[in-house]
Amino acid sequence: MLKPTATLLVSCPDQRGLVAKIANFIYSNGGNIIHADQHTDFAAGLFLTRIEWQLEDFNLPREYIAPAFNAIAQPLQAKWELHFSDTVPRMAIWVSKQDHCLFDLIWRHRAKEFAAEIPLIISNHPDLKDVAAQFGIEYHHITINKENKVEQEAKQLELLQQYKIDLVVLAKYMQIVSDDFVSKFSRVINIHHSFLPAFVGANPYHKAYERGVKIIGATAHYVTAELDAGPIIEQDVVRVSHRDDVEDLVRKGKDLERVVLARAVRSHLQNRVLVYGNRTVVFE
Repeated sequence: MLKPTATLLVSCPDQRGLVAKIANFIYSNGGNIIHADQHTDFAAGLFLTRIEWQLEDFNLPREYIAPAFNAIAQPLQAKWELHFSDTVPRMAIWVSKQDHCLFDLIWRHRAKEFAAEIPLIISNHPDLKDVAAQFGIEYHHITINKENKVEQEAKQLELLQQYKIDLVVLAKYMQIVSDDFVSKFSRVINIHHSFLPAFVGANPYHKAYERGVKIIGATAHYVTAELDAGPIIEQDVVRVSHRDDVEDLVRKGKDLERVVLARAVRSHLQNRVLVYGNRTVVFE
């Protein structure tokens, strides 16, 4: 078993001495830093950092770390998050009919590629209920359309609260999540089957084929009120040629979707993603 650690994600206006101030907070309380990374966005005038340290021999009890650091963060006008490595997030996977991203996430979870619990799958179709049963995951089929969207999203929010969900992953959930839903639950990652910002919306492989592109991509991003325009976490591409038809693009794209979504979920669960504005820094 790895020793438990604490991680701080911090963003604040850039100024002298920031690395020293944050590191000294940990050092002065007996902490041993094991990972530290930072980035300065000069255009935005922002300093962003991720710093992780061992909790063994740290002088502050866990419940005092946040208020103690806040006393340092406030004068710096910092936005920050504190996470503990032995706090296991609870993740809900939302799907429609396609199963490739669902299977991939479950397999990676069972292979212990990322630490999380997956107690819940929600779908607007009944097709993947047997997959959930195969892995002992609760499956809720919630039909959704324009007429019942408000009512059904309220049911989805109730389930997220009931199962104490920390993160929703849209693993080919072919529905648009409403602005109202995002305002009430914002920790949502989506996989989009194109290299955003190209080919936003539905049928991107058909649009790519019609345009005669030479590469196709996949993008994992946080969901915001604007369709397919949230902060990007991970992307990748693959080459295609004039010999490929739409079915070839879909086949190649599915491989990308699995990998890109898995990378994004892993980065989020490991607290390596820092969002600022509509951009992200993903610390390696």
